[in-house]
Amino acid sequence: MSPLPSTDAPRGVEQTYFDSLAKGVWRVPRCGDCGQAVFFPRQICPHCGGAQFDWFEPSGRGVIHSTTTVRRSPDAGGDYNVCLVDLEEGFRMMSRVEDAPATRPRIGDAVRAEVRAHGDANRVVFSLDEQA
Repeated sequence: MSPLPSTDAPRGVEQTYFDSLAKGVWRVPRCGDCGQAVFFPRQICPHCGGAQFDWFEPSGRGVIHSTTTVRRSPDAGGDYNVCLVDLEEGFRMMSRVEDAPATRPRIGDAVRAEVRAHGDANRVVFSLDEQA
């Protein structure tokens, strides 16, 4: 008897998302019916119920909607922030603002996304966009 496939493994549009990140490219699905960006990737558009998607690379420009500082001991890696970011393409995502002190990001700050290696996987993280 073969083992059952893991239910934790990404499939469908989610797998396409992670495959792109593994190649260092951030791509997000856009519904072919209503044109809305669908993030986090889903099989069915939450806006209209459509199931056909094309993929695009977001600009990466956004604004911090909310932020918090996670406190950890220096031995555990120190403090870090977690932010909700509103992207100019009309969706919100959770990530971190890197290259800044953990308490520096503020609601309303302009940020810019990039794909960075974290351990064995690539992640979308943000930097403060001082030029915005």
